[in-house]
Amino acid sequence: MPVSVPVSISVPMSLRLRTRKEEGGALLEAGGLRRQVSTMTAIKHALQRDIFTPNDERLLGIVNVCKAGKKKKNCFLCATVTTERPVQVKVVKVKKSDKGDFYKRQQTWELRDLTEVDAKDASKENPEFDLHFEKVYRWLASSTAEKNSFISCIWKLNQRYLRKKVEFVNVSPQLLEESVPSGESQSVAGGDEDALDDYQELSTREEQDIESMMETCEYAISNAEAFAEQLSKELQVLDGANIQSIMASEKQVNILMQLLDESLAEVDTIEGKLSSYEEMLQSVKEQMDQISQSNRLIQISNTNNGKLLDEIQFLVNYMDLSKGHIRALQDGDLTSPKGIEACINASEALLQCMNVALRPGHEKLMAVKQQQLLFAELRDTFARRLTNHLNNVFVHQGHDQSSTLSQHTAELTLPKHSPLHRDLLRYAKLMEWLKNTHREKYEGLSRTYVDYMSRLYEREIKDFFEVAKIKMAGTTKEAKGKFGLHGSSGKLTGSTSSLNKLTVQGSNSRRSQSSSLLDMGNMSASDLDVADRTKFDKIFEQVLSELEPLCLAEQDFISKFFKLQQNQTITPPLAQPETEESDGVMLSRVAPQAEHRHSFSSEKDLVRLMMNKIFQSIETELNSLIALGDKIDSFNSLYMLVKMSHHVWTAENVDPASYLSTTLGNVLVTVKRNFDKCISGQIRQMEEVKISKKSKVGILLFVTGFEEFAELAETIFRNAERRGDLDKAYVKLIRAVFMNVEKVASESQKTPRDVVMMENFHHIFSTLSRLKISCLESERREAKHKYTDHLQSYVINSLGQPLEKLNHFFEGVEARVAQGVREEEVSYQLAFNKQELRKVIKEYPGKEVKKGLDNLYKKVDKHLCEEESLLQVVWHSMQDEFIRQYKHFEDLIGRCYPGSGITMEFTIQDMLEYFSSIAQSH
Repeated sequence: MPVSVPVSISVPMSLRLRTRKEEGGALLEAGGLRRQVSTMTAIKHALQRDIFTPNDERLLGIVNVCKAGKKKKNCFLCATVTTERPVQVKVVKVKKSDKGDFYKRQQTWELRDLTEVDAKDASKENPEFDLHFEKVYRWLASSTAEKNSFISCIWKLNQRYLRKKVEFVNVSPQLLEESVPSGESQSVAGGDEDALDDYQELSTREEQDIESMMETCEYAISNAEAFAEQLSKELQVLDGANIQSIMASEKQVNILMQLLDESLAEVDTIEGKLSSYEEMLQSVKEQMDQISQSNRLIQISNTNNGKLLDEIQFLVNYMDLSKGHIRALQDGDLTSPKGIEACINASEALLQCMNVALRPGHEKLMAVKQQQLLFAELRDTFARRLTNHLNNVFVHQGHDQSSTLSQHTAELTLPKHSPLHRDLLRYAKLMEWLKNTHREKYEGLSRTYVDYMSRLYEREIKDFFEVAKIKMAGTTKEAKGKFGLHGSSGKLTGSTSSLNKLTVQGSNSRRSQSSSLLDMGNMSASDLDVADRTKFDKIFEQVLSELEPLCLAEQDFISKFFKLQQNQTITPPLAQPETEESDGVMLSRVAPQAEHRHSFSSEKDLVRLMMNKIFQSIETELNSLIALGDKIDSFNSLYMLVKMSHHVWTAENVDPASYLSTTLGNVLVTVKRNFDKCISGQIRQMEEVKISKKSKVGILLFVTGFEEFAELAETIFRNAERRGDLDKAYVKLIRAVFMNVEKVASESQKTPRDVVMMENFHHIFSTLSRLKISCLESERREAKHKYTDHLQSYVINSLGQPLEKLNHFFEGVEARVAQGVREEEVSYQLAFNKQELRKVIKEYPGKEVKKGLDNLYKKVDKHLCEEESLLQVVWHSMQDEFIRQYKHFEDLIGRCYPGSGITMEFTIQDMLEYFSSIAQSH
C-alpha cells in the first residue's frame, strides 16, 4: 500500500534512520486509530440503518459517551437531520439494549433548544464536555478525538441551520476553523448538506469483504469486542509487514534522496538567476518611482496653476472697476439724465466691488489692498459730490419764492411739488447707495431736506390758511373789523392769536356769533343764512382736499427717495416727537433738542417723524381754522365733524400709521370736542331760558330750534361715518328739551301748564315723526304720550262741569247706589225723587248751555297759540267729552227713573249744532 515518506535535504543517515523509526511508530498508532475508526463506522452504519433511516433521518455525527462522575454506562450521542423539509436538527441519545444486540432511542433534544456547548478546556486534551439544554448534561467521551469531531459537527449544524445561535465555550478556535475548510466553507454557507455529511456508505465490494471476514469468525456478531480485538491483531501484523517493506526499500529511498539533492542544486541555480533578475527589476522600479513622483509633482503644479488662475480671474472679475465708471464717480454730470444714469451704474459697480466676499488670504495681497484704498477714495469723493449737489438743490428749493400762495389769492389751492419730486426721484438709487455706504452723509441730507422743505411748506401752508380764513369770514370791511382781518394781499396776521380776540356782535349784526337753538328758533329760514354755512362747508372741504394729496405725495416721495420702505432698526436723523396734553387730548410735537437721542424700531417711524417736522404747522393751522369756524357759527362744528371724520377714515384705510392719518385724527379730537361744547352750550342755554310773565308761552324757542337743528344735522350727517356721535347728541338734546319744557310749563303763569306741555310735545312729536330719526323712536312715542295726556287733562280741566247742578245731583245718585240702594228705588229717596230731578233739569235750557260753551271757546282760544293750530283739535276733544257726560246722565235717568218720561232740555244734535256754530262764528 502506498505510504507518504517525509524527505529532508542534506540530512545524515542516522537522522534518517531515526526519522524512519519515528515514522514506524506513527504508523502503528495510526493503525490503532484506524481500527477504532472502522469500529465506529460499523456502529454508525448500523444505527443509520436500524434507527434513523426508518424515521427519514440522516446521522451526521456520533460520539461514544457516558455520564461524567457516574458508573460507566456507555451510550451514543447522535447528531441527525431530517431528510424532508423543513429540516429539523436533533441530538439523539442511543443506548444498547440490555437484552439483545440492538440499539434503541432513549432521549431526543431539538438542536434549537441547545444554548451552550462547553468543551471544558481549549488548550489541553480533555474528553469531558457539557451540553446546555433545559438543563446541563455533563458527558465523558471515549476519546478526545471523538469529542472534537462531535463538537465540530454541532458547530457546522449551528452555522448551517441555527444562524450561529449556539454559544461555544472553551472550544479551540483552530478546531472550529479546521471544521470548515476553505473549499468547504462556501458549500456549507450555500446550503450543500452533503458537505456536512462525512459519512460514506460502503461499496458493494467492501460489504462483501466485511461479510466474508465476519463469516470466518464465529463470534463476529455475538462478541463484537473480541472480533474487533482479532481484527486489531491482524492489522498490527499487516502494519509490521508494511514497515519491513518500507525498510527494505532503503536503496530506492537513497536514490530518491540523491535526485532530490540534484533538484535542490538546480533550484539554487535558478534562484541565483532570479536574484539577478530581481536586482535589475529593482533599478527599473526605482526609475519608474522617480518618473511617477515627477508626474505627481507636475500634476500638483498644474492644479496649483489652475487654482491661481481662478483666484486671479475672481479678483479681476469682481474687484476691477472700469475707467468709465471711475470717470463717472469723479467727474460725472449730476444734472443731466445721462450723467445721472452713468453715476448710478458706476455707484452700483463700486458698491458691488466693495462688498465682494473675499476668500481667505485675499486681504493680505498688496493689489487687493490698493484696490480697496482706491474704492474707498472713489466712494468718499462721489459721496461728497452727491451730497453737495443735493444740498444745493434742497437749499434752492427752500428759498424759492415763486410758489408762494400770495400771488394766487383768488383760488384756494396749494402749489404742487410733483415737478420737484419727479426731478429728485432720479437720484433715489444714489440715495440708496449713499445710505448703504455713508450713513452720516445720508442722515445729513435727510436733515437738510427736512429743514428747508419745512420752511417752504410753512410759508405755503400759512398763506393757504390765511386765504381760507378770509374766504370763510368774508372780505368786506365789516367782516375784517369783526374778525380782526387786515393787511394787504389778503393776508391774515396773527392767524392764531387774533382768534382769541373775536367777540360776539349785537343781535342786529350778521350771524357771526355762535349759533344756538334759541337763535334758530327766533329766526326765519332766510335769517339762518344757509348759503354761508354751505360756503363754509365747501371751503373746509377744499382745505382738506388740498392738504390730503399734498401730505400723501410728500410721504410717498420721502419713502421712495430716502428708501424707507423696509422695516429695520436705524438711528433717525431727526427728533423724537414729544407729546403734550391739551384739553385732555394728546398732541404730537417735535422737540428740536431731542434730535439724535432715540432709536426707532422701524423706518415707518422715521417717515412719520420727517413728516411731523416738515408739516409741523398743519395741525396748528387746522386748529386755528376750526376755532375760526366755530366762532363764526358754532353749528359749523357739524360740518367739520362730518368732513374731518370722512378724511380720517379715508386716510386710515390707506395707511393707519401714516402722518396724515395721525394728524387728522388729532384734529378730529379737537373738532369732536367743539361739537360736544356746541351741544353742551345748547343745553345750557335751554336751562337758562326765561319766559315772559305777561304773554302766553306758545311753542318754546328751543323746541323749534331743536327741530331746525335736527333738520340741519340730518342733511349734514346723511351717510356720514360719525353717525353715532350725532345720535348721542340727539339723545342729550331731546332729554334737555323734555326736561326744560316741563320746567317752563311749571313756571308759566299766563298759560296753563297743560297747554304748554300739550303744544310743545305735539310739536316735538310732529318733528320726530317727520324726520324719522331711528335713535329717538322711544322719545317720539314718549312725546306723543305726553301730548295726549296733557290734551286730555286740559280738556277735562277746562270743560269742568258745564251742567254743575246736574253733576252734583247725579253724583249723589251714584253715591246712594254705591251704598247699596237699588237703582229703581233711588227715586223714592227724598233728595233724589223725580220732582227734584225735573227741577234741576229746568235750570239748564239749551240757550244757557250754548252761552257757556261760547265762553269756553273764547277761553281756550286765548290760551292756545296760533303756530301749532291745536284750537280745533282741543274744541273737538271738548265736544267728545261733553257728549260723553250727556250720555252718562241719560243712562242714569233711564236706570234710576224708569218710565218717568224725564229728559234733558236739549238733545245731542242740539249740542253738535252748538259746537259747530261756535267754531264757525270765530
